[in-house]
Amino acid sequence: MKPYQSFGRIEPRKLGCTVLLGCLLVPVILIAVLKSNSQSFAILSFQLSIRTYLPLSTVEESNSSEQQGLGTTSLPLASLTDEHRENQSIEGEEITSLPPPFKEEQLKNNSNAGGITTVLNALKEDRGRDESIPDKETTALSLPSQGKQGGDKPDAGFEITRLPLKEKQGEKELAGVDIAKLPQNIHLKEKPGENSSMTDNVMESSHASNEKQEQNLIIAGNPIQQRKLICDYSGQRSDTCIMDGDVKVLGKSSTIILVSSSGPNTSPESTTWKIRPYARKWEAPLMALITEITLKSSADTKQTPHCAVNHSIPAVVFSTGGFLGNLFHDFIDVLIPLFITSRQYNGEVQFLATNFNSQWINKYQPILRHLSHYQVINMDTDERVHCFPYAHVGLKSHKVLGIDPSKTPNGYSMADFREFLRSCFSLKREVTKRINKQSRKKPRLLILLRKGSRSFINAREVIATARRVGYKVITAGPEETKDLHRFSQIVNSCDVMMGVHGAGLANMVFLPSNATLIQIIPWGQLTWACRHDYGEPAPDMGIRYLEYEIGEEESSLIAQYPRDHAVFKDPLSIHKQGFTAIWSVFLNKQKVKLDVHRFRRVLLGVFQSLKL
Repeated sequence: MKPYQSFGRIEPRKLGCTVLLGCLLVPVILIAVLKSNSQSFAILSFQLSIRTYLPLSTVEESNSSEQQGLGTTSLPLASLTDEHRENQSIEGEEITSLPPPFKEEQLKNNSNAGGITTVLNALKEDRGRDESIPDKETTALSLPSQGKQGGDKPDAGFEITRLPLKEKQGEKELAGVDIAKLPQNIHLKEKPGENSSMTDNVMESSHASNEKQEQNLIIAGNPIQQRKLICDYSGQRSDTCIMDGDVKVLGKSSTIILVSSSGPNTSPESTTWKIRPYARKWEAPLMALITEITLKSSADTKQTPHCAVNHSIPAVVFSTGGFLGNLFHDFIDVLIPLFITSRQYNGEVQFLATNFNSQWINKYQPILRHLSHYQVINMDTDERVHCFPYAHVGLKSHKVLGIDPSKTPNGYSMADFREFLRSCFSLKREVTKRINKQSRKKPRLLILLRKGSRSFINAREVIATARRVGYKVITAGPEETKDLHRFSQIVNSCDVMMGVHGAGLANMVFLPSNATLIQIIPWGQLTWACRHDYGEPAPDMGIRYLEYEIGEEESSLIAQYPRDHAVFKDPLSIHKQGFTAIWSVFLNKQKVKLDVHRFRRVLLGVFQSLKL
């Protein structure tokens, strides 16, 4: 018998086949394993308002439309073509078709909306120009150092711990979506379970798998289970600190002291942190104007001042400086964050404000009184030492005109915030109901009329067109909006609100659920920024959103620049010059002359959606 010329008595040809088969199987197995365990990264987007569009000091923020566990659907940024529209005809005219109104029972749950159809750019026409929008552009900028520790080293009685965060799973952007195939109704989820434990709150944020950046939690306390002071500098919108124990507030000196329990391992030396309690931390020039609060932890009770006023309730410290006075910023920078932070106490909480703005405090008394049963303390002038068992310094802020229920103590959502506003201002309408076609009742349309920049040149023509369509038209200028209590009731009485992009559209928070918001977007490739401010928050409020981007002929800029100017040919080149150029050209000097024949189709579509 001829001996085998191989190892292990295996023929060389069989051995070669085995090796080849193994080489083919290994990559297949690896691909399958990697695919099952892979995570997609969230597409980052600028956090901005139109007031700070593409600022130099912009911080990265996860897409604000992203909702954990919610299948939110939106159309791509490119304009819709005719095949992506559902066209209907009224008297031979093409109209914009909106999704049917949300079912009333779907709007009763207090959670964010999922499965939304957002109708965008429904009438934007292809004029052969570049319609691209830099929606995926991001800029990673380093934040200014925050001076988290004032001393050379922490006290012996305190431990500093940094807790890492994991990557956040992102959402894939949709492209080429057919509007007819998108979900048509809001499906609200049940409210998450309550979680009021301070330990649970901290550990949930520190170990959650759905965070993208490295967390910089500074925990003071020994051991960690007995933590007394927690400063979180990881938030993208705000820094916050929590002080639990013997808290002494020295208002006029902008200092807060936490007296720790003495022990054999404690040191009388203080450990110091700094914080500016305003929810716009990425804008360094603005934050420099916000009073800086010094937080100290000390075991030396003899060195701390005696209490002049003892409180048995928690304290919440925030600033009324910054951009306050602008309705949009009033809500996103303070009012919504204040609701997130303090609503859990049911009024038994004391507010302390730095950069005290008495006019702002008076304007929002209906809201502040419902959040706190006590008068706001002016930290700028109060020389007394106020003592508290617990204190929040800074306000939690999640996103523009929105709340992430998973990050709130009791699972509060924007539905809860809007219900809260209805109680503050005695707003009667919770839901907009469709009107029978046989009824003589007309849908109510509120038109916001700006003065100066971004105002309607042909306002009378727009109003007349809306009336001919069949609306009961209500108009409101700057004077009518000053009385917040009265104007909130006017907004709540309407079924549709429309206006050119600006702070006034933030009044959408007072609209009843199922109402429609129409945002007019000025010329200049501002679609993404405008949608970010009002289009993306709308679904969580149960509001249907429609945007109308004007064409060149509808802009007053045609009288200021030749048609071959970069303003028309290459708007993004203006963007690259910085925010000052954007503001000067596209925002501060532009007015709108709506093409009422083109815009009439939008009004007809919304009108039809409100009829049974």
